[in-house]
Amino acid sequence: MLPLFVVIPLGLAFLIPIVSKFKEGLARVLALAGGFLLLLFSLASMHWIKAGVKTYAVGGWKPPFGICMELDGLSVLILLVINIIGFLALVYSAEYVKKRYTSPGLYYTLFCLLLAGLNGVAISGDLFNMFVFLEITSIASYALVAFGTDAEELEASFKYMVLGSIASALILLAIGVLLAKVSTLNMADIARLLMYHKSDSSILYCVALFTMGFALKAGLVPFHTWLPDAHPAAPAPVSAMLSGVVIKTLGIYLLARVVFNITGFNQSISFIFVWLGIVSMVVGVLLAIGQWDFKRLLAYHSISQIGYIVFGIGLGTPLGIIGGLFHLFNHSLFKSLLFLNAGAVEYATGTRRLEKLGGLSKEMPVTSVTSLVASLSIAGIPPLCGFWSKLIIIIAAFQAQHFTGAIVCLAVSMVTLASFLKVQKYAFVRKTQNPASGIKEVPLSMRISMVLLAFLCVAVGLFYPVVINMVIKPAADVLLAGREYINWVLGVK
Repeated sequence: MLPLFVVIPLGLAFLIPIVSKFKEGLARVLALAGGFLLLLFSLASMHWIKAGVKTYAVGGWKPPFGICMELDGLSVLILLVINIIGFLALVYSAEYVKKRYTSPGLYYTLFCLLLAGLNGVAISGDLFNMFVFLEITSIASYALVAFGTDAEELEASFKYMVLGSIASALILLAIGVLLAKVSTLNMADIARLLMYHKSDSSILYCVALFTMGFALKAGLVPFHTWLPDAHPAAPAPVSAMLSGVVIKTLGIYLLARVVFNITGFNQSISFIFVWLGIVSMVVGVLLAIGQWDFKRLLAYHSISQIGYIVFGIGLGTPLGIIGGLFHLFNHSLFKSLLFLNAGAVEYATGTRRLEKLGGLSKEMPVTSVTSLVASLSIAGIPPLCGFWSKLIIIIAAFQAQHFTGAIVCLAVSMVTLASFLKVQKYAFVRKTQNPASGIKEVPLSMRISMVLLAFLCVAVGLFYPVVINMVIKPAADVLLAGREYINWVLGVK
């Protein structure tokens, strides 16, 4: 079943342009059906790994000689993030795209390519195919950011493309140096051979290149300059994918996979991760607090929340890694929901400027309530999902005696709460002297996606021990096992 994560969306990306020429609505149906199947497979994958790590040798050529697809706890976590948000973004897109854009067939084609690339990255067992799928994802992202073809969108897409291409070049250079060093591209085989080159300066050079490339893909400070332009410019469901999925899959997941399972985690890398996380937390939230563009404010908060994830993982302790991965999962829920809320507000009112809004809680009750749930989640208010992952990260920081990081996490959370109280006040609560007429709640498909994500924010918060045991702990075990990954894939030590 493993290749279907790529085969289904890639096949749809070829089929939809043909079908949409005859019947436009069929493109939407096919994309939704494909997204639903991927979601089911992602949920099923939690059971597949109970019997151990799964590998699929493409063409029957076993690793390290052939292309290898691999499924472990970390892959399962990322597949769930990709396909939960991907399916709900497709549901949201059904009415959103119909009203705002003229080429839905092209939109769904690019969206399916995006899903194919993301899923391919999650299950790739070799660096070559990982890079191919990374580029498929990146190219689809550039096109989707520019989909409306307005000047703002084209400029944001161009900046994203230039900086994304620099990141890809850094990653490709690192892969090339590794290939020259060990003459293999299979991740587990590289890890096995690098055990004989522990103090080699070229390996440190590769780690530095990978860190810069993936940090740029993740939008970490100081590699973040593309993100505040790209996320607001994209269509709302694409913004949800970029913030909720893309920066985590191409940035955090690949960085963690390379550092923990291939090159090896150490104190120097921990120091870099921790301080990248702290700086991103602080800079992101301080830049967000003064924003009046709803989506731009959310974009800066993406930088800040990614800082939490990298800080937790960078601590390198079991509790820190669990907290970082749990926050990765939670952030995909509440930040995707917030971008869908911003899209709903813009869809209904024609603006996303907070100072021009007001009193929307009466006209748009579903958007208002779901936005409140997401705002409280990102601010870390109990018992919602964001509270537990932040609490675990803070406890892990105290346990690791990193008191500066723990205090920064608490302070940033309070500033985040203030920022989203501003959003709630100006967009939904305050009464305006000249209320706009004709504003009404968004269509059903858009409401369904927002309600389901809000439900998940509440449910994950209430049943967090179940989520941690079923999804987060198996993913954390993969990182904590380090180069035991070699034995899982190759069957050798």
